[in-house]
Amino acid sequence: MNKMIEEYQQKFARFFGAERAFAFWKGRVALYALLRALDVGRGDEVILPGYTCVMNVNPIKYVGARPVYVDIEPNTFNMNVNLLKEKITNKTKVIIAQHTYGYPCDMNTIMKIAQSSGICVIEDCCLALGSKYKGRMVGTFGRAGYFSSQWNKPYTTGLGGMIITSDRELAERIETLEANEMCPPSGGEIFMLRMQLIIYRLLIYPRTTALAQSLFRHLTKKGMVVGSSSTSEFEPVKTNNFFKGISKMQARSGIRQLDRIEENITHRRKMAQLYDELLTAKGFKPSKDSRELAEPVMVRYPVRITEKDKALAQAAKAGIELGSWFECPLHPIETPLASYDYELGMCPEAEKASNEAVNLPLHPRASGKTVERSVDFITGFTQAG
Repeated sequence: MNKMIEEYQQKFARFFGAERAFAFWKGRVALYALLRALDVGRGDEVILPGYTCVMNVNPIKYVGARPVYVDIEPNTFNMNVNLLKEKITNKTKVIIAQHTYGYPCDMNTIMKIAQSSGICVIEDCCLALGSKYKGRMVGTFGRAGYFSSQWNKPYTTGLGGMIITSDRELAERIETLEANEMCPPSGGEIFMLRMQLIIYRLLIYPRTTALAQSLFRHLTKKGMVVGSSSTSEFEPVKTNNFFKGISKMQARSGIRQLDRIEENITHRRKMAQLYDELLTAKGFKPSKDSRELAEPVMVRYPVRITEKDKALAQAAKAGIELGSWFECPLHPIETPLASYDYELGMCPEAEKASNEAVNLPLHPRASGKTVERSVDFITGFTQAG
């Protein structure tokens, strides 16, 4: 293994106090590796919230298992643990605890239910790097946690995924998979990703985000850039080169990001607190985690409004960085839900949130003025109840 990649993995593991970390091309590849290492396959069921990204569901389909969806709790957008038991069957092999927007799940309840049924828990921490539950980092409760360092995640290496675990048997299985099946990214992919990272660091700011995202999606469809999701990844069939490792360039970027991670976390908490204060002062009720045991580090700040489409259109014109995800229970909206074992009406709270929730920036380039502009804009709309 390349020394830079090994250093990145070790540094990531140390941050969480985990024994091992494994880096991949994308977060969804990390999830696929976990499911394979856990021997999840045909006839098995994997439980996850019905408010997620389809790229979280694809790896479940890739291994031949069936996704089973649990509706969400409206305040935190996380899995409603009161509905979890009824979804468990003798086929349930894994529960994915997704820490949505950075809000920690109720890990006490999830772990108790899973342990009483002999089910493995893995944590989706792609939106929650640094969040804590009962003073403990999310990602360290289950048998493993997986992360993403894609463009809009807590920190970015362009694309990237990671697994952490302190389970030695699981780590050995992941190592075997990597040795026997994982392919490296191509030289062309690495070059394009390097150019995109340079452009991102030079040109992408809150006022330019909407235009940049529109252009990026267009170029991705044309195959001119390395997109977060290729066209083939919107289908539940795995491509031959899906199981891919990380490049040295991504690892180098990740090491630099980890050197500044505490500063990043502090900034996000400070900006989230400012949103709380300014929204409350203008009569909005923030979507806060009411449990005293949680210490979220949020990737974006969610707000519910009644005119989501109108707000998104106006924000793009005004240079306001307003996020739309999740646009449907299995984001994005072009996903054919039936092919992923989801039927409309299955998770009503998730579907309601998809129609109402937008999100505001918390990343290191978002300043106090960015927050003030965002609040002034969003409070021009009616908050959804």
